[in-house]
Amino acid sequence: MKVKVSPAAIKGIVTANPSKSAMQRAVAAALLAKGTSIIRNPGLSNDCLAALDVAGRLGATVVKKDDHYEITSNGVAPVSAEINCGESGLGIRMFTPIAALATQPLTIVGHGSLVTRPMDFFEEVLPKLSVDCKTNDGKLPLNITGPLKANDVEIDGSLSSQFLTGLLMAFGSVAEKATITVKDLKSKPYIALTLQLMEHFGVKVENDNFERFHFTSRQSYSAVEYTVEGDWSGAAFLLVAAAVAGRAEVKHLNTQSAQSDKAIIQALESAGAQIMPGLYTVIIANNGELKPFEFDATDCPDLFPPLVALAANCKGVTKIAGVSRLAHKESDRGLTLQDEFGKMGIRIDLDGDLMYVHGGTGIKGAAVHSRNDHRIAMACAVAALTADGDVEIENAEAINKSYPEFFDHLAQLGAKVEVTSAEKALNH
Repeated sequence: MKVKVSPAAIKGIVTANPSKSAMQRAVAAALLAKGTSIIRNPGLSNDCLAALDVAGRLGATVVKKDDHYEITSNGVAPVSAEINCGESGLGIRMFTPIAALATQPLTIVGHGSLVTRPMDFFEEVLPKLSVDCKTNDGKLPLNITGPLKANDVEIDGSLSSQFLTGLLMAFGSVAEKATITVKDLKSKPYIALTLQLMEHFGVKVENDNFERFHFTSRQSYSAVEYTVEGDWSGAAFLLVAAAVAGRAEVKHLNTQSAQSDKAIIQALESAGAQIMPGLYTVIIANNGELKPFEFDATDCPDLFPPLVALAANCKGVTKIAGVSRLAHKESDRGLTLQDEFGKMGIRIDLDGDLMYVHGGTGIKGAAVHSRNDHRIAMACAVAALTADGDVEIENAEAINKSYPEFFDHLAQLGAKVEVTSAEKALNH
């Protein structure tokens, strides 16, 4: 699908889409609980739908109601020998340790960019927990046979905080006395979100400065009701759009959230945007000339694309740290941002872990490509709002991975959005 976004001033009110990070974790917790959990304000992105499918294959009964999902489970009891995580990096890293609680052999697969991402850390860690694990030369598919036993284990946190999320959730179901020790943990806020959600479902973990996680007695997940909060990752694009091209109020954003991507507020403040935060709403407005800023996105790498769209509108050179976290996303995001924003006349230099964005030079209308990366499509659309001409985004349906309502929400704020070629339709 090709979408054309024209330069425009924006103004209006929009409700943030549900957090796919919280939604997927809630689905996993509901699978591990015994009884019927209710998930309200559910996410309907491809990653969220994949998580629901995984829960079903691992034994839960998933029923969609008008405005919520009911997930009834008796713990992990697979009804399928193959588990497909779609293209969700969180899904495969989180659900693999959970699936390993089962005694039967399972094959875990995915598609798209997931088949090229490294999976060898599973082979390093899972055997220490009595799980037989084989990859295809460090890639998918994964073949595992449990059951996982919760022993003391040490992992390298720089490899994947998402894998740690899966271990924590699996341990919460079976650990009697065990400690997970982590060195060099990245994305601590995402682990804070995991611990927060586990506690909501009845499992409490003792956290020693995000270096050691202690399970001191056998616990069990409780079936509860959970409302998915708004997604700061997706809302970041709307907030940047308002900062560069007008004014917007984004509702259903919890400013006390454990989501790491709420750090976009810090970047917007540094750039000089006008910000009026409430408890569950954020108002952002353009405040004249935006200034370059410095920002460390190591713990929130998903913010790189909206940060680049913001920096392109700031007069001067913006420095963003954390490029090393971008190589194994839906695309190699550092290089993709450099290429696609380069087509719009914005120079981006990459120097090791640092990205330098040369902003204020004018954004040009151009034809760009999402590279099948949802966040690249959204970043280019935001940049188009202040371009000197139309920006056409090829493969724009990539947004369905996390935020299928994105172009609708942008249009709701007054942006001029036109589908110029619809070989593939949006999954509304």
